[in-house]
Parts: sequence; structure tokens; C-alpha cells
Amino acid sequence: MSDKLYNIMGYSGHSYVVLDACQHLQWDVTGYCSDSKAQENPFDLNYLGNEKDTDFDWNTVDDFILGIGDNAIRKEVFEVLKSKGKSVHTVVHPNAVISSSASIEEATFVAAGVVVNPMAKVGKNCIVNTGAIVEHECEIGDSSHIAPGAVLLGNVKVGKNCFIGARAVIRENTTIADNVIIGAGSVVLKDVTAVSTWVG
Repeated sequence: MSDKLYNIMGYSGHSYVVLDACQHLQWDVTGYCSDSKAQENPFDLNYLGNEKDTDFDWNTVDDFILGIGDNAIRKEVFEVLKSKGKSVHTVVHPNAVISSSASIEEATFVAAGVVVNPMAKVGKNCIVNTGAIVEHECEIGDSSHIAPGAVLLGNVKVGKNCFIGARAVIRENTTIADNVIIGAGSVVLKDVTAVSTWVG
């Protein structure tokens, strides 16, 4: 086990995938923060409380990982943690393949089966989910989510706060503006230059 004790923000759905990765990394995650105590506790974690409560004791917890799938909520929680001076750790599943020349920033989660190829850059507080492919020289902006099986071909630029749906394919040399949603299974062949939702 790790010599550090981690705590996870959120405890349902996406957090189970993050916690499974932590087990593979032999990280010791002991507690969780959530709006309320979870009805199910598959990872046998201690409930630390709701970090939004005025009586939450920030002095007892320092090292966090993010288990929140929703972009907006995850971003809000990340900003609260940083404002409190807390460490928010990047989690990369050991079965992900990350080029030595790629970069992955703080608080990002990279799931099993992901490939991040040379000179790609993944920003802060992102999710690159199960089996996604981020090809050479791609850039993913902060707080974006690349869903399972999505493929970003070479030199794709994805803005901040974006969601790229499951098995979507983004053509090489394409730019996606901030705050864009690309639906599951979509094929994007040209730049998306404004806030919008694209499906098909």
C-alpha cells in the first residue's frame, strides 16, 4: 500500500472507476466526501462529511483525488480544494499507455486502456476515460471529459470544459472551442468554433 492516505471527492458511478484504478496503483484511499452518506459502500470507505458544510473540518484532510464525472461539479470542487491549499492528485491507471513525451496535469484521471501518444497535452482536472485514444500532439483543455472509446486523431485541440462523447471520432487538425459537447458516436470533420452541442 501507499505511504499516503488519500480521500476521494464523490462516491458513486465514476468514482468507482477511479477507486479501482487506485487499487491497481496500491494507493490507500480511506475516506470520501459527499452530499450525504452513501447507501452502498463497496470500497469500505469512511464518510468524512459534506465539504460544503460550514462545520466541515478541513484540518483533518489534505490529499484528495476526484471521483466526480460531471464537468461543472468537478471543476467547482477542484477550485474549492485548491482554495483550501489541498493537494489534488492525478490518477493514471497502470494499464494506460502514456508516451514519455506526453504531459498530464494536476487532478486529471486517466482510465484503463487509454493511449496518450507523443507530445499530447492533457490539462488540469480532466477525465480521459476507458479506452480513449489521444493521438500525437493533441491538446485537451482544463476540466474536459473524453468519454470511453473516443478517438482524437493527430493534432486535435479540445478547449476547456468540453465533453467528447463515447466513441466519438475527431478528425486530425480539428479545433473544438471551449464548452462544447460532442455526442456519443459523432464524427467531427471540421472545427467547432462556438459553444454548442454536436450530435451525428
